[in-house]
Amino acid sequence: MLTTAASAQETFTAAWWNVENLFDTRDDPHTNDDEFTPQGDLRWTRRKLKVKLQGIHKTLTLMDLPDVVGLAEVENKYVLRELCQSTPLAQVPYRYVHYDSPDRRGIDCALIYRADRFSVTASRRVGVSDSAAGFFTRDILVVEGVTAGGDTVCLLLNHWPSKRGGDEAEAQRLRVADTLRRLMVELYSKHPDAAVIAMGDLNSTVEEAPIVQGMGFGADSINPDGIRNLTRRLPKEWGSHKYQGQWSYIDQVFLLAGDRWLVGDLKVMRFDHLLTAEKRHPGQRPKRTNSGLRYEGGLSDHLPLRLRLRTR
Repeated sequence: MLTTAASAQETFTAAWWNVENLFDTRDDPHTNDDEFTPQGDLRWTRRKLKVKLQGIHKTLTLMDLPDVVGLAEVENKYVLRELCQSTPLAQVPYRYVHYDSPDRRGIDCALIYRADRFSVTASRRVGVSDSAAGFFTRDILVVEGVTAGGDTVCLLLNHWPSKRGGDEAEAQRLRVADTLRRLMVELYSKHPDAAVIAMGDLNSTVEEAPIVQGMGFGADSINPDGIRNLTRRLPKEWGSHKYQGQWSYIDQVFLLAGDRWLVGDLKVMRFDHLLTAEKRHPGQRPKRTNSGLRYEGGLSDHLPLRLRLRTR
């Protein structure tokens, strides 16, 4: 069992970001990634990949280089290695955790972490696909570790099924939500002094059934297990994702922790280079890498979230 220091105070920073289609340029014959090649529909080249990686580096730097960063829509270890070693992030000891999941497009959740601020002690993937129904989706990535100050932190990284598929997809999100809730409780029982942090692109807002029923929040920000949905604190006029002119928080952060842990803040990072003017609706939206087949040169259709925790 991991041990938790109860003496020194420290600050721990965790970020989450769906980086939207962080693919390499090679065709993987086992996944549906053909459009992300130089010959594919998107004309995905080394130059475009480099621009995206440099933009991710710039964003993390503006976020003060978080201790851990959960990522969604990462194709493989190659792009993580390129991010950590072939951009100026190489000056910081970032390492990564990644497992391939059964998603048909080959996109997964991953973690990059500062080895000088966080030591990984265990990691695993928890499958949430329904093979009997022919429904394949991203695994939940579970990472346990110890901070530089000796405190235990458990991370659960999620990319829940999209809304394509209607009622069937909704049922799958409800099932995954129940799995996440159970995993958080299990980890907290194992490490009662830990901060158990779940982050993810849930393809559900805080008012929708997977959160209200699956995670058990109802109208409250704390569910019966003591899990807090920190996303409910964020300004309602903003969001992490924009669809048809409406902002929403489909990216969310949950925390299950004892009194030793205090929430400093949770913020949506709204840097200028992540946004572009809307054409059909008022205001701005996240600047995507590709909009349809058109190359925009942005980074993602999601904005990153950053959580700061403090210990007493």
